[in-house]
Amino acid sequence: FFTTVLPVLEKVAEVKRDPAFAKKYYYEEPEKRIYFDRFRDGITARIEFRYHDQVINPALRKPAENAEDTAGKILLRATRDEKQLIEIFKRYMFQLYKGSFVLEEENLLYSFLQEALPELEELAGLYYSEDFNKVSINRAARVSPGVKLVSSGLLELSLDYENISPQEFADILKSYKLKKKYYRMKNGSFLPLDNSEIKSVAELVEDLDISSNDIARGDIQLPGYRALYIDQINREKGLQIQRSSAFKTLVRELREPQESDYALPSSLQAHLRHYQENGFKWLKTLSAYGLGGILADDMGLGKTIQILSLLLSEKSEDSLPSLVVAPTSLVYHWQDEAQRFAPSLQVIVISGTQSERMEILKSLDSCDLAVTSYGLIKRDFEYYQDHSFQYCILDEAQNIKNPNTLVAKTVKQLQASRRFALTGTPMENSLTELWSIFDYLMPGYLLNHNKFKSRYELPIIKNQQPEAMQDLKRHIQPFVLRRLKKEVLQELPPKTENKMSSPMTAEQHKLYLAYLLQAQKDFQDEIQKNGFDRSQIKILSILTRLRQICCHPSLFIENYGGGSGKLELLLEILNSAIDSGHRILVFSQFTGMLGLIKTQLEHASIPYYYLDGATPAEKRIKLVHFFNEGRQKVFLISLKAGGTGLNLTGADVVIHYDPWWNPAVEDQATDRAYRIGQKNAVQVIKLISKDSIEEKIYELQQKKKALIDTVIQPGESFLNKMNQEDIRSLFEI
Repeated sequence: FFTTVLPVLEKVAEVKRDPAFAKKYYYEEPEKRIYFDRFRDGITARIEFRYHDQVINPALRKPAENAEDTAGKILLRATRDEKQLIEIFKRYMFQLYKGSFVLEEENLLYSFLQEALPELEELAGLYYSEDFNKVSINRAARVSPGVKLVSSGLLELSLDYENISPQEFADILKSYKLKKKYYRMKNGSFLPLDNSEIKSVAELVEDLDISSNDIARGDIQLPGYRALYIDQINREKGLQIQRSSAFKTLVRELREPQESDYALPSSLQAHLRHYQENGFKWLKTLSAYGLGGILADDMGLGKTIQILSLLLSEKSEDSLPSLVVAPTSLVYHWQDEAQRFAPSLQVIVISGTQSERMEILKSLDSCDLAVTSYGLIKRDFEYYQDHSFQYCILDEAQNIKNPNTLVAKTVKQLQASRRFALTGTPMENSLTELWSIFDYLMPGYLLNHNKFKSRYELPIIKNQQPEAMQDLKRHIQPFVLRRLKKEVLQELPPKTENKMSSPMTAEQHKLYLAYLLQAQKDFQDEIQKNGFDRSQIKILSILTRLRQICCHPSLFIENYGGGSGKLELLLEILNSAIDSGHRILVFSQFTGMLGLIKTQLEHASIPYYYLDGATPAEKRIKLVHFFNEGRQKVFLISLKAGGTGLNLTGADVVIHYDPWWNPAVEDQATDRAYRIGQKNAVQVIKLISKDSIEEKIYELQQKKKALIDTVIQPGESFLNKMNQEDIRSLFEI
């Protein structure tokens, strides 16, 4: 009653005690002590309650056992206080052993040290043996990372963690990766893994793809291309990485290449614009440190001349030849540009029959620059295996966007000291396309493909995780130079874009509705039978039929005589534009549609030029020159064959006859006219069949155009692969 009930009563009411009680009982607050020691891999705790001249160990004596003092008075123990203390030890499953409480189970032990010790400090005096301190929680250790440049292309990273060995530090990071709460040190102490420094270092190690073996050896060597990423992480996360002066110089020069002293070669026969000169310095700076990059300037900003300036500046008597791989349509363009701006470069074009190519290749070692096509590099690769190049340049590098193609695998095996890629569209449909280009430039920089997909592509595309997006930006931004026309060409005339809708003819609309109903059924049947992922080719075929009807049903229906509303609109626009003195480019992805347009132009006595994938490279160049000289008013061009590599500033009207899934591809085609040298305002017209799948494609473009606007430098956009819901919406009436 006195030890249990009375203390509670005294909290809620005034209690009066008969003086006679004081003669028989006495009560006092005990001094509470806990002595901690090490016990095997665990700990022991010996509890003492000190009542004046009595020391009571609750592990040996029950709380109800009171005792008389020398005067015959009975001590009333503070039972509630004793129980409160003992309950804490019971909560963590301590066991009684020889007068002490013992705990060896590791997880419970860590929880006790982490959670209960602070609580016990408020309730009792704690005494620790020297051995116990070795089992305690280690909160003082600090990581001291450092990085230095050991050669132009090699970094050395150190991760010193006070007195911890490299092998143990590697084990600590493994435990963190497994999401453990703590790591049990070799000396028995516990290291909490919610430490912000360990978190930052672990993330850095994972992002840099550093293996545990490298950490354990204490000798972490990294390619020089990791420098800017390490520096950026250091700035953002405050890792306080010790950086050598050479490392700081490397970072400063890569961040501010425009401040470099690289001078343009005196033999260059051109006056570069300010941004082009900065591009030249960027290329030279990356090259000086053995790095590569993507020159991703907007179409028409002169990527070719910037590369030619670089090659000219590196020309010497003992330098190796450089190699440009370009689409077939552009190989002679490189030769023309070199003759115009860098006539001192000895350029050979590797083309023709196999025997002709083999003859040309005999002069490879004596030239400065060799130019070949993606198609021919695959066939001739056996010959290139025995040669090394100073530079390997991929023009329109989106040609290797699929890493599984033979052409992508081939160019990645070419031997070159430095590699660069030129493309206005580093991505069109997926982040894998960007990875493939970087895999050519600097293999391993964006990890292997599987790791890249799990760390970046899936989190960004499917889950829209901003953290993954931001981290990918940190990696790619230093090695992608992207300038937009609107930023650097203030003198360019204005460009206006219009969507013009045309109703289908009655017969055309009737056919469209009939095919749409059939398409809905075919789509559902295909999905149910094979699933969405295995039905891509069939779905594309269904969609293509609907799009062809929008253009002109004659594309696949024989003896159709019902006309096309869109073709009628095109002819009206062409007649009006020609009468007003305009010169027009007409793009379509269907060469069959271009054939139908040709027939209509001939009936209307409108002269034109025509270009598709079958047009020889030499003829392409002649047609471009003739058109720009003003010989014809209309140029019909296949979107795939003529969407890149042409300079058609003689035109001031661009018509897209049919919409393409990716607006970036349409923009590329538009930029055949809207580029350096254009003096007139440019009007871009997109023709859309009213109440059709084309309207839905246009809406989808607008919805997704800015979805990933931050992966590449400002301005780049692309249409992601459509999901099942997107495609289903295309079939709605």
